[in-house]
Amino acid sequence: MLIQLKKSHHVCLGFIIYAFFFASQLHALKVPFHPLDVLPVLPRRVSWPIMNYLNSAVDLLPSFVGAASSTNNSLEWKGACFYENTAWLEFNNKSGSEFGGGTLHIKVSKAHSWTCMDLYIFATPYRVTWDYYFLSREHTLEFEEWESEQEYEYVRHKGVAIFLMKAGMLGTLQALWDVFPLFTNTGWGENSNIGFLKKHMGASFEQRPQPWVMNVSVDDIQSGDFLAVSKIRGRWGAFETLEKWVSGAYAGHSAVCLRDSEGKLWVGESGHEDKEGQDIIAILPWDEWWDFELTKDDSNPHIALLPLHPHFRAKFNETAAWEYARSMEGLSYGFHNLIFSWIDTIEGNYPPPLDAHLVASVMTVWSQLQPTYAANLWNEALNKRLGTQGLGLPEILVEVEKRGSSFAELLAIPERDNWTYVDGKSASCVAFVLEMYKEAGIFGELGNSIEVTEFTIKDAYSLNIFENDSSHLPQWCKDGDTVELPFCQIRGKYRMELPGYNTINPYPHMNERCPSMPPEYYRPEGC
Repeated sequence: MLIQLKKSHHVCLGFIIYAFFFASQLHALKVPFHPLDVLPVLPRRVSWPIMNYLNSAVDLLPSFVGAASSTNNSLEWKGACFYENTAWLEFNNKSGSEFGGGTLHIKVSKAHSWTCMDLYIFATPYRVTWDYYFLSREHTLEFEEWESEQEYEYVRHKGVAIFLMKAGMLGTLQALWDVFPLFTNTGWGENSNIGFLKKHMGASFEQRPQPWVMNVSVDDIQSGDFLAVSKIRGRWGAFETLEKWVSGAYAGHSAVCLRDSEGKLWVGESGHEDKEGQDIIAILPWDEWWDFELTKDDSNPHIALLPLHPHFRAKFNETAAWEYARSMEGLSYGFHNLIFSWIDTIEGNYPPPLDAHLVASVMTVWSQLQPTYAANLWNEALNKRLGTQGLGLPEILVEVEKRGSSFAELLAIPERDNWTYVDGKSASCVAFVLEMYKEAGIFGELGNSIEVTEFTIKDAYSLNIFENDSSHLPQWCKDGDTVELPFCQIRGKYRMELPGYNTINPYPHMNERCPSMPPEYYRPEGC
């Protein structure tokens, strides 16, 4: 255990470890307290290192325990505090409304201590609520009336989804403390993001010798060269950290280089923030893009240049690439289909405790809080998968149930590159680059059978299309570092890792059915 304590506190720590061991042996006897329950009353220098070791930001995610339906089909599970729990749903009409309401009964018992409690979230496609339980007895949660016939029919067939905060109240509060700094634009936030990626992905973050910014010679950069970007602090650093965790990518953003007919170097990027603060697709002069990354991007970006292999550089059609780039310039970033490059399978893309039930509940919350934003993120894409138009999230979930399918199956349906959304084609940062590759001929005839909107950033840098002989890399990208990389890292304090870099030959329907479970992120051949 990597905890550094003063000598005077070793007695406290020893007592906690002993009590934890002793309590674990008393299966039939409820002890008056659990060691973890008393951590908050201990000195902060003792309690917080232990809590940091035992909990993490992942503990903020609730775990799906099941759906409570009729009294004839009660749900049973083991909680974090109460080890024996049952729930069942009783339909009634106390409100005298058209479709009535219901009472959710939750009976909790066999608590592991007198001081613990369990925290739950309850959800249908139309609502989300929460409650906590401290006493061993039967509790009730009232649904005064169902919002519509659709909610009534859904709950009658599928029940009310129940999620457990497995870390309990204390662990959840500690996880909130852990997740908050991920979003802060401070050294604390940067260290928190690094710590998360080390813990949950096995990332190394080895420090490079200075200089941490390369003296880049733009003459060595050509059309089609890929830019992999990893941000590790602030808002974008936090979002990228979570994206990396679920997808297995060691970079969170990407862009592509282009030369015009006069030889001037440009950067095409989906996700550039314009003057109004909107994230759009933009084509920027290299000097402007590079100056921003050096002087204005406060996310501490680490940037790698991945030069194309000479064989694919020769295939790259600059005219077609520019035509595609100009057709997309000014369009919004690809929010519509962003999550679908990550989710390819029914259950193989969700690090525990994530699952499709939790995704549906998070979507339900967002749809209630930010209906327009939620519609942009997933509603239109889900409608395309169903072949419907204009359905909101609750109606989508009901429609899936009517068809005898599941929300997990709906999420796993591959995105199509030719789908057009209400505001045009939708391309995330990596989809924009790879769609340009398709148009420029990089994939050849395979381009007709590859949907690049299904690619994550990891899938992109794993393509076997980049320079594979480090001796051919420019000398300036090797200067100053004692470790020879297969690509050019042009900015960053820490040495960038790209596991699986340049290893997978393109093939039809690639990356449409690939799992991505940490920490190994095993990828079956041909998925």
